[in-house]
Amino acid sequence: MTEGITGSGHTHSHGRSENSVRNLKIALLLTFIFMIVEAVGGWLTNSLALIADAGHMLTDVAALTLSLTAIWFGGRPATSRKTFGYYRLEILAAFVNGIALVLLSIWIIYEAVGRWQTPPEIKGVSLTLIAVGGLAVNVIAAFLLHTEHKHDLNLRGAWLHVMGDILGSVAAITAGILIVALGWLWADAVGSVLISLIIIFGSWRLISDSVNVLLEGTPAHIDLSSVEAAITGTEGVDGVHDLHVWTISSGMDALSAHITHSQAIQHSELLGLIREKLHSGFGIDHLTIQMETLEREAEAVYICDTGTNCFEPASKEKSASVR
Repeated sequence: MTEGITGSGHTHSHGRSENSVRNLKIALLLTFIFMIVEAVGGWLTNSLALIADAGHMLTDVAALTLSLTAIWFGGRPATSRKTFGYYRLEILAAFVNGIALVLLSIWIIYEAVGRWQTPPEIKGVSLTLIAVGGLAVNVIAAFLLHTEHKHDLNLRGAWLHVMGDILGSVAAITAGILIVALGWLWADAVGSVLISLIIIFGSWRLISDSVNVLLEGTPAHIDLSSVEAAITGTEGVDGVHDLHVWTISSGMDALSAHITHSQAIQHSELLGLIREKLHSGFGIDHLTIQMETLEREAEAVYICDTGTNCFEPASKEKSASVR
């Protein structure tokens, strides 16, 4: 996956490993196959918990497909109209995944309430066996997605879907055992509600994080006052203003700032110190820094990438296109 900087002729890489993409495809295939199995099994056994789990697997298929589509779009080069390429599609996919989970959960709760009042006859043995198979598939899919989900909001959405399915399979297995052993037909409805509440709880963080990125809020793991202190604590820096930190996409944070410095210090020397502090202390590598002295405002504008180089655009307009 590459990212272009319009007007600079410079690109650098940003992306996830080929293994994670391959694992995502395998998880999609396994989920799709067993979604069909659970849907048919739920209809044959008359189990809402199983049908709900199949419905959740349908959103898993959509979520995994969205994730792969977003990754593909994210790999497209930047253009003069989209200077950061299509990275934000990953965040939009994560947001859609979270909303889909909540809506599905609300529907399941609505259906479960009706079944609680008049529980239908359910084939508990078949329900349990199919749910065990679903659990096995979901555990495999969760294992495949586990490596990257903590660092990628889009993959986290897919992983949350699968984790919700694991809980759904456990609830369906429990309901099946209770129906077979004790004849508690209402256990199917209770299991469905429990699945839904767990899914809603897990989805809220995903939606919240996605919205924060779309609103260009400060990343949750970065303390803006600490960033400011790190910059102002650099020798030669007299002050910093118009400081902004935001997330372009998962694992890609950006910063822009106006830095006032001593007239005696070289731009390149000071910039190197600041860049190293921001990289080592906060993991921020995408920088747009306007260097100023007290006597001369906007003396120079520098843009830094994830490598070791910074460059000075020919004009402020060129640097503005990066944002």
